[in-house]
Amino acid sequence: MQMIKKKNMKAQADVTPENILPKPKPADLAGDSLSPEEIDLLLKNINSYSKAEATEILENLEALEERNTIDGAYNDLIAFCCYMQEDYIVGKHHRILADLFMELEGGLTEHEDGTTTGKDRAAVNMPPRHGKSILTSLYYPAWYLGRNPTKKVMMVSHTTDLAVDFGRKVRNLISSPKFQKIFPNVGLSSDSKSAGRWNTSAGGEYYACGIGSSIAGRGADLLIIDDPHSEQDVINGNFGVFEKAYEWFTYGARTRLMPKGRVAVVQTRWHMDDLTGRLVRDMATNDEADTYHVVEFPAVFEIPEDYYVTVEEQADEDGFMQPVEIEISPDSPIPISALKKSRIKEKPLWPEFFTLAALHRTKASMPLFQWNSQYQQHPTAEEAAIIKREYWREWQEEEPPTCEYVIVTLDAAAEKNNRADYTGITRWGVFMNEEEEAYNIILLDVIQERLEFPELKKRAKEIYADEQPDAFIVEKKSNGTPLYQEMRRMGIPVTDYTPHRGSGDKIARLNSVADIVLSGICWVPRTRWAEVLVDEVAAFPFGSNDDLVDCTIMALMRFRQGGFIRLPSDEAEEQRYFKRRTGGYY
Repeated sequence: MQMIKKKNMKAQADVTPENILPKPKPADLAGDSLSPEEIDLLLKNINSYSKAEATEILENLEALEERNTIDGAYNDLIAFCCYMQEDYIVGKHHRILADLFMELEGGLTEHEDGTTTGKDRAAVNMPPRHGKSILTSLYYPAWYLGRNPTKKVMMVSHTTDLAVDFGRKVRNLISSPKFQKIFPNVGLSSDSKSAGRWNTSAGGEYYACGIGSSIAGRGADLLIIDDPHSEQDVINGNFGVFEKAYEWFTYGARTRLMPKGRVAVVQTRWHMDDLTGRLVRDMATNDEADTYHVVEFPAVFEIPEDYYVTVEEQADEDGFMQPVEIEISPDSPIPISALKKSRIKEKPLWPEFFTLAALHRTKASMPLFQWNSQYQQHPTAEEAAIIKREYWREWQEEEPPTCEYVIVTLDAAAEKNNRADYTGITRWGVFMNEEEEAYNIILLDVIQERLEFPELKKRAKEIYADEQPDAFIVEKKSNGTPLYQEMRRMGIPVTDYTPHRGSGDKIARLNSVADIVLSGICWVPRTRWAEVLVDEVAAFPFGSNDDLVDCTIMALMRFRQGGFIRLPSDEAEEQRYFKRRTGGYY
């Protein structure tokens, strides 16, 4: 409703018998009995009433508008933000984030048919200075406690001081007159003196802490983690903080959840193994892991924009006819010779706050991999990657192609503990691309787990029994050496791969197969587990894990050695030894 001002309530239209409403009684304006159209008509004809009646009507309308505003703030998080802060600048991403938070408040609903609706886990990635923390750590917990005053909120940041500072602001917000208008029955308990630890008058609790803090005895109906990693740690190359944060979250904060507890992880991306990266990897590799609704907000959107060009011949200065490209509006008649093309149009995420030019200046002032991580939410060192994301071809079909040859590769970790590398196991298939009349290779499966040797041996035996691969390659290092020997004793025709001096280091080995991927004959399906492998390869050598890099190297080496492909970098003709296989895999 438009704000009502008494001084502006002079008649704006001629009064006619057909547009005069009956004089409302004060009781008529006590509720929501009048529609916006009726209110508008009433204001246009305000001079048809006596001065006393008009004053009473305007006062009641203002009270009605105030009630509607308060009701809106109670039911909608963005409306709450705008009511509490009149100059709050709302971007489209804030609306999306607020809708997600409100759905998170509702949690999961289980239906009689066994299905569930709603959300109880969210992971949101957003660039710096885009209003992330004020919505996540200030207004959302206050609004949540206003609607759920008996619940427990745990607020976590990368330092306790930062989390406590937000706790102080939330506490002050709840005690403010504006908040009390929206939630008149919610206040602070008399002993709520601490900024980082206080209670509501209804028995709810707010607790603020930093990553790594002791939280024994604490509970959380809503766990909010806002920026779990410090910028300084990343700049200084202290990547061990990512593992520590993940361990603390998994074995600490995660265990503090009350029944039906909700989790919101909101951060700027810093690294492949930051908290969001680890949670996404868990979802990709473990079907029983928590399912997070992941939302990524890049600072700059790249939007394909169709346009049309026509090639016409025009005479140059010497009289020779030369082709010239002429851009044509989509609304203009398109000649038969026109070709439809696509160009990229960039748009800022928050144009009300950051212009595209300002973001380009920011991009120019920092290394590309930092821009990709912090602002575009893609933490891979793309400018230095040996095999970039775009080198891979994406398999769009639900089912894989019929494969003639299947390769399984395994890179074993040294031991099972929370700081060790993963054991990586991949499965690949070689198939004939009929359209291109060439053999291609496709990723069929990825396993990435921490396994002790007995578990590893059992898993390898199961994979061979289930898949019967044509090649089972194990890298002979760490647990891979005894695994290779055990599999041989079990009669499994496993092949060992032992990097040696002649092959160079891992960077050189990946370089040796990069041309295979670049040639456009390597495919990955549209799955989360495939994204894990593509991301890890793209992050190498800057990523924390490289087990899937090793698996990829071994598979592509065997693909090349099989004689199915001939690239300019190949030397002597090699004899093909692949045997034919039918059937599909995933």
